[in-house]
Amino acid sequence: MSLRERLMADLKVAMKAGESGRVGVIRMITAKMKDVEIAARAKGGEGLDENEAISALRGMVKSRTESATMYRDAARPELAEKEEGEIAIIREYLPPEMDDAALEAAVKDAVAETGATSMKEMGKVMAALKNKFGAALDMGRANGLVKALLS
Repeated sequence: MSLRERLMADLKVAMKAGESGRVGVIRMITAKMKDVEIAARAKGGEGLDENEAISALRGMVKSRTESATMYRDAARPELAEKEEGEIAIIREYLPPEMDDAALEAAVKDAVAETGATSMKEMGKVMAALKNKFGAALDMGRANGLVKALLS
């Protein structure tokens, strides 16, 4: 089942169950997918592939995480909790993240594969990781490990 089909099926279930919060988040996700798809078509792309969809979802999680942090800093816990609830729903549609050990092994393999020895070659390592794992890999987490290994 594709991500879009899963979203539509979950939207129907949430609507029947009267879960208005969940319905709103799923509609936000589908709107974002449509925006990304339209932008890809404008650039000559065929449509939305799974990697682009996962990248869009990761972007949504990142922006909501930043918002939740700002709300907590501004003493607005109710808004932070709303953002965190949205994050939880969005994460249901993301592939499971690599555990720390698997991520570290993947980064070490990419460093060895590219022969990188300094921070100047970090781009090569990140490109190798992106080619191998695509959007399934959280590049933010990988970035920190690559920096640590090459420093």
